[in-house]
Amino acid sequence: MSALVELVRAGRTAEVVGLLDGLTDAERRACLPELKELRKELRAAPWEPAARRAYPALHAAGAACQTGAAGVASWIAAADMRWSQVSPGVLLHVLGDRETDWLADVTHRLAQRPVTAWVPFELMAGLVRLSGCPVPTTDAYVRGWVDHLNGTWQRGGTLLDRLRRDLHLRELVAALFDTDDIGGRLQWSRHDGPDGWIGALAQLTVEGALDRGATVDACLARLLRGGTAADQRAFLRLLKCLALTRDEERERTADLSALASDATSTVAAHAQSVLAALALDGGLAPRRLAEMSEAVLFRTERKLVRAQLVLLGKVLARNASAAGQLLPAVAHAFGHDDADVQERALKLVERHVEKLDSVPARAELAMAAEQLIPGLRARAVESLGAAPAGPEPSGYEELLPPAPRPARLAPAAAAAVELAEEVGAALASEPGVTDFERALDGLVRHAYGDREALVSALEPVVARRWWNGADGSVARDAFGHSYGAVSDAASGLDLLLATLRGAVRTATLHTRVKRGSDTRDCVHSALLRAFECRLWEVAYRIRTDPLPFLLSTPTWSTGLLEPADLVERLATYARLGTRVAEGDFAQALLRVRRGDREAAASAALRAAALGTAEGTRLAAWLTSGAPETPVAWRRTSGRRVLVELGEVLELQEDFPPEFRSLGRPFGGSRKNRWCYHWEDDVRQHWPAMLPERRELVAARLLQGLSELALDDARGAAAALPRLAESGGQAGEALHLGVAYALGARHPEDRLAAVDALLVLAARGQLDAARLGADLGQLVRCGAVKSQRLAESMRTAAATGADATTWSVLSGTLPELLADLTSGETSTPARGLGELLAVAAECVERSGARGELPHLAQAAARRGSSRLVSQARRLRSALGERVAA
Repeated sequence: MSALVELVRAGRTAEVVGLLDGLTDAERRACLPELKELRKELRAAPWEPAARRAYPALHAAGAACQTGAAGVASWIAAADMRWSQVSPGVLLHVLGDRETDWLADVTHRLAQRPVTAWVPFELMAGLVRLSGCPVPTTDAYVRGWVDHLNGTWQRGGTLLDRLRRDLHLRELVAALFDTDDIGGRLQWSRHDGPDGWIGALAQLTVEGALDRGATVDACLARLLRGGTAADQRAFLRLLKCLALTRDEERERTADLSALASDATSTVAAHAQSVLAALALDGGLAPRRLAEMSEAVLFRTERKLVRAQLVLLGKVLARNASAAGQLLPAVAHAFGHDDADVQERALKLVERHVEKLDSVPARAELAMAAEQLIPGLRARAVESLGAAPAGPEPSGYEELLPPAPRPARLAPAAAAAVELAEEVGAALASEPGVTDFERALDGLVRHAYGDREALVSALEPVVARRWWNGADGSVARDAFGHSYGAVSDAASGLDLLLATLRGAVRTATLHTRVKRGSDTRDCVHSALLRAFECRLWEVAYRIRTDPLPFLLSTPTWSTGLLEPADLVERLATYARLGTRVAEGDFAQALLRVRRGDREAAASAALRAAALGTAEGTRLAAWLTSGAPETPVAWRRTSGRRVLVELGEVLELQEDFPPEFRSLGRPFGGSRKNRWCYHWEDDVRQHWPAMLPERRELVAARLLQGLSELALDDARGAAAALPRLAESGGQAGEALHLGVAYALGARHPEDRLAAVDALLVLAARGQLDAARLGADLGQLVRCGAVKSQRLAESMRTAAATGADATTWSVLSGTLPELLADLTSGETSTPARGLGELLAVAAECVERSGARGELPHLAQAAARRGSSRLVSQARRLRSALGERVAA
């Protein structure tokens, strides 16, 4: 071992640097192989005290002994050195005697590293000084520069003072505008004075240190490019702080128009206000204003659209000659989604249409009026000469998405290697019902047929599993304790793999089968106990008495098992003399289809003929009638409404203890702080456990679904489309769960609720009156926000389900309008106007007719608020004779 390596091991960095200073280039190169070996050694245990002590010295020595610029850059920025780097000053010292061109090459290689490499800015800046090379403008260098200036406030002076002294100010400021996600760093100081980036940059343009025109153009270009919200806020603040003159604004009307058309709402509003001032001062030609207006009126933000209509009204009042160019632009708002916007635009056109002399322009307005809602279109017939709406030739046709069709499960993989690939793929993601059940059945089949071949094929899969210790001790401990519970599909597959590998004690498996699950009690515990029971039993049988296949593997992706398939499997068991696994058979009974009475009766006769206890049990089960429906009632606690269930007696008889809790009375308000079933993975399997009793599952998911609306939780609605596709009664719990999720905080949960609503409707299982009443109750008590509900219902209607959406809202709105008209509340629910607007749109498109309780009183209220205007629109639409 050389003296250099001994000093590096000891962590004596100063002596290492002194020794390197006395070595020639050839001697340094000769030390490099030993340093690389030491680095390889330390990499095996990077957090040990010896490694932490040696790394800084190794960092400096390796950089000094490398000869190529690429090698030095790779050594300095290496991931294993990142947490114990030597100081930038030491690196600059050991590299300072190299040629400037070589140093420039190292500088730019380091600057091109990603920001996550954490190359110190002080090192890169020092190399720039030593080499005299052009300053890099990469993300890493620019971010490092900004952070460095932000962090040197302790040295005194303001940020403006520090920027004035920077030799590369212009190049780096120009690079700021090209750097993504820099806005947060520029806003570390919230004020716009000399100690904040915004104020400092603006002052530098005043002083001439930065070119003002180039800075303004770069700022506009950055806003046009878009980016994160923080970037948009920062550069918008800078643009405002630059305080453009009228001449500067006039020169950049094209960029400002583009911002008003396409930028985020805040940026667009600023650009709109600048252009409005120009237009009112005569600095914006009518043609340019018309072009800009056409784009702005196409935006969805009502505030921007209304402001644009107000601006156009002011310009038209001042300049009658502009009507020929501006009124056709106003007519673009006739096709806006918001009826209030349409009405404002029509009023504006009606007010100034007399100023329009051109016949073609009037004809253009009349044609555009065909986009108006029916009530406004009737007005346009008289005021603009628009063509009256004609009757729909074939009436309204509801366009519901096709009802999902369950897929038949393919047989388990025939080859062990193919099965291993499927198991690996299932573990790499969240295995769905189909993938999980096929993998489970495949493991059981191959463990029975050729266990050794299966274990060999699974080697690449188990090598990456968390429980696969060198001697299996990790798995024995994990699956033997409560934190090794089988809480989802992936952990269930892990249990079987660990059992096959011999990494779980037989005593542990036997204890779990006899004792049952130790899952803590919560609203989901009955579902999880039944889910776990089968898996522990299957693992135990793999070890002690392998099964040829599983009885409970479903026929369909929904979890349903055809009775003929189960009879055939029991016959094979009888022929092989296989002892039936109790939990597997219980799950098979819960899955077997009983709704088809003819098929159930036929299968029952063949099951009874088997002459086995299980055949007799299956025959009795199939002939006992359709699945029993529990009695349900509601319990309200504050704003939360939940469903409780009575006893299901048939699930209490002849079932294993772990399955009986599914049929016991269920108190929906029982909440336990130990509940950990928040993952989507396990929830998607619960409907497949009870494919003809979805209310038993929905009631147990209702607590989590209520949290979507009440507590802004996320993810629980993912189970709703599966419940909608499942079988059995769609009752209180499922409809109430959909109602909660329609008012969820997060868009993905609301979208899942809309999917469930449409699936129920397509299958003819939606109780629109019940769902509407549920929504009305939840909105009234404050559990669901009207605005979120309006967004969900608009999404449902946009699929073509206008009649379905109206059938739900027609049950919701009377609940909300009743309070308004009875005087119980003087303040309407926020967003009620939006709900009325969605209802009016659905009625206009579907041609629905009739009366809605309390609507007339709401429409008769004074004022022109959105609630009143949309109530009048809905009343008018319900009274129309012809659907538009």
